[in-house]
Amino acid sequence: MSDALPVLDDLRAESEELDRLVAGLSRERWSLATPAPGWTVAHQIAHLTWTDRAALLAATDPEAFAAEVEKAAAAPGTFVDEGAADGAALPPAELLARWRAGRDELWRLLSEAPAGTRLPWYGPPMAVPSMATARLMETWAHGQDVADALGVARAATDRLRHVARIGVRARDFAFAVRGLSAPDEEFRVELTSPVTGEVWSYGPEAAAQRVTGPALDFCLLVTQRAHRADVAVHAEGPDADRWLDIAQAFAGPPGPGRPRKTSTQ
Repeated sequence: MSDALPVLDDLRAESEELDRLVAGLSRERWSLATPAPGWTVAHQIAHLTWTDRAALLAATDPEAFAAEVEKAAAAPGTFVDEGAADGAALPPAELLARWRAGRDELWRLLSEAPAGTRLPWYGPPMAVPSMATARLMETWAHGQDVADALGVARAATDRLRHVARIGVRARDFAFAVRGLSAPDEEFRVELTSPVTGEVWSYGPEAAAQRVTGPALDFCLLVTQRAHRADVAVHAEGPDADRWLDIAQAFAGPPGPGRPRKTSTQ
């Protein structure tokens, strides 16, 4: 039996929340622009559909997935956008049906995977709980883009704990992907739950460098859904301060981030 059942349940809940946002949209609203340049609501759902399909391929046909990795390596700047564009061209009802079917099948496969299973991915192989966490993170982040396009304020939940954790664990990757050396020392990260006010803590309590703030703001920052100036996340120490400028929870090259909303006047 899978060792990822708790996060898989949260992944399902996150997907269902986003599904409720888009299920009743008119064709015109599927075409609304989101904060991601060139991406509509349809592109966001198409990207999730495409990535779920890639995860399914990794779980069921590693050789075929390896061929997809080679395609991605050959066109790192366009591979993801092309996948989203292909799906966004479908009629909304067909795209929605494909997303539902793919995510349900992936959920089933991950839930039945034996404990200790590792799946090939675009970087190092991923344990099943890590794959489920990554899917939840992406679903939440792209769901935020959809919510922003629709002008909807989503209630933050404690499912953000998974997003926060992957953001913290990706610290060294954020430095490496920019050709920078990661700090030698661990940071202390303390984030406040949006539901209970509990503090989620990571890293040594006595660490000299620290990051603190609301969990929601931290998750918006590490998924690059908000500019650092627009969130209440604070750093103590030069390396921690630098990290908040470049943090990213997702694989791949550095993203451009989001423009600052806060007035500089």
